[in-house]
Amino acid sequence: MADNTSVAVLGTGIMGAAMARNLCGAGLDVRVWNRTRDKAEPLAADGARIADDPAAAVEGADVVLTMLYDGRTVLDTMREAAASFAPGTVWSQSTTAGIDALEPLAAFAAEHDLLFVDAPVLGTRQPAEDGKLTVLAAGPAEARTALTPVFDTIGSRTVWIAEDGASGAASRLKMVCNSWVLALNNAVGEALALADGLGVEPQAFLDAVAGGLLDCGYLRLKAGAVMNDDYAPNFSVTTAAKDARLILEAGKRAGVRMDLAEAGAERLHRAERAGHGDEDMAASYFAGFIREG
Repeated sequence: MADNTSVAVLGTGIMGAAMARNLCGAGLDVRVWNRTRDKAEPLAADGARIADDPAAAVEGADVVLTMLYDGRTVLDTMREAAASFAPGTVWSQSTTAGIDALEPLAAFAAEHDLLFVDAPVLGTRQPAEDGKLTVLAAGPAEARTALTPVFDTIGSRTVWIAEDGASGAASRLKMVCNSWVLALNNAVGEALALADGLGVEPQAFLDAVAGGLLDCGYLRLKAGAVMNDDYAPNFSVTTAAKDARLILEAGKRAGVRMDLAEAGAERLHRAERAGHGDEDMAASYFAGFIREG
């Protein structure tokens, strides 16, 4: 699919790099920037233009897509790019920034006459590489024409939730989805740690639940990572811990007790403190064996 849409991707980590690569493959005009330049440079082979700074990346872009670590990083980066924005530029804010971060981001967009779209995504490394993310989007209707070739390339499905990005509708849904993802991940790690402690073969556990209501693809995925000692990051422990914090903040703001999320967050922090922060969040498994005095 060829399209003359120009897209600036700010942030080329695991997710941003995969998105940018797919956008290049679809024939879009792609320029990329990353704070650590060597994470962006491999994308030149795919046809992306590597920018020296955020301002250079966004200059003349129809769409700016931010895929950074957190809301503070997004706001700092957009401020660096501020002088180069044209009025009416569409901003797809796809970082999992949480609900509290949306107000300053939306205010920045209004100040610079940007069309703000709150557009977090569901999926990790493999869906991102395959262009099969689910995009959760909230933003004005006039932004959709520019975003259609972008979202159709990075994802297999776009769910439009609201027409006001500042409402936080998409980010609120992302918090709910991520609370489920993290609960499943931590439950897999804890069950396998218990199996180890009780002398039960992990495969026996998987065989016992196979094909029934207790079985699911995510159990197989994360159990496979643990059983194969393969913690190449699809979604790192550190990033999962950050998202767990955002979920707890959202729950507190809404007056909802998040007992499981709180315990899961501590489990992730324990794994992170033990040196597993850069590994896949399946490494929360190790938190079951860490003794802290």
